[in-house]
Amino acid sequence: MSLIGFDDLYRLADGFPAPVPVVAAGGADPTVLQALAEAQRRGWVAPVLTGAAQEIQALAGALHIDLAGFRIVDAEDPAAAAVAEIKAGRARSLMKGQIATPALMKAVLARESGLRTERSICQVVLMEIPRDRRRFLLSDTGITIQPTLEQKADILQSLADAAMLLGEPAAAALPRIAIMAATEKVSEAMPDTLHAAELTRRNAAGDFPHCLVQGPLSFDLAYAAAAGEKKKIEGGVIGAADAMLFPDLLSANLTVKAIMYTADCRFGGVLCGTACPVVFMSRADSTATRLNSLALTLRILAPYQNSRPRSQGQ
Repeated sequence: MSLIGFDDLYRLADGFPAPVPVVAAGGADPTVLQALAEAQRRGWVAPVLTGAAQEIQALAGALHIDLAGFRIVDAEDPAAAAVAEIKAGRARSLMKGQIATPALMKAVLARESGLRTERSICQVVLMEIPRDRRRFLLSDTGITIQPTLEQKADILQSLADAAMLLGEPAAAALPRIAIMAATEKVSEAMPDTLHAAELTRRNAAGDFPHCLVQGPLSFDLAYAAAAGEKKKIEGGVIGAADAMLFPDLLSANLTVKAIMYTADCRFGGVLCGTACPVVFMSRADSTATRLNSLALTLRILAPYQNSRPRSQGQ
């Protein structure tokens, strides 16, 4: 399978029949305002902003951004206000704005008022390397610190679902998912390799029928066919991974940020496993990255329409 890139995601979003209501938790941020203004101009979104209304309006004025068509929810707790907009049906997707991740996740994970589902929540990043004509997904780069085997299985399913939605129309093959580790050898001394081997076994047994899984694999084997040739390792995922499932937050976050800051690349991120997809990247990211993340999230939005938050008491 080959994944579509951001140019394709932009074209798809440009063809939306109607703007999608998107609420930004913490709207007083230049990149949030600039990205949503551009997305509104292109017809992607009907923007909603939560936070201190006066601060948002003052910043928009300083940036010469016209807030006509924006709706502002004046709130002391931007995250809780944004989640409430989703729960009330006034917005279909949430964007992380000028707010710390713990504050946002507190509102998202609130048992009675949040956006919990039965799925494990994870950040999925789409990475595009134009030099190599490669596009691949990485997870979990932002939420679960040390996922259990069962959480990894759930994250694997989220990766497979996202990859299927991002598959090029002419590509009939299944998404190829690499289970990442520091080595391709299974070792009792490295529990992550045991998890990788177990997920690969489950895939072969039919537990994940909509993808091809191989692991443990080091990054070079997942990314470069030449590495497989040199190491004499074969498999359908070698040098061709459409998605990479990392053993923990540390390895995933360090890897994705190393690529972001050292490679000629384009990227965007989304939270999966919540009752609606969440546009989710760092507060340090650029306007272009926010727009990329929004285009990615809008593509992934459709299947979430049948999801429901946890009911009270779950």
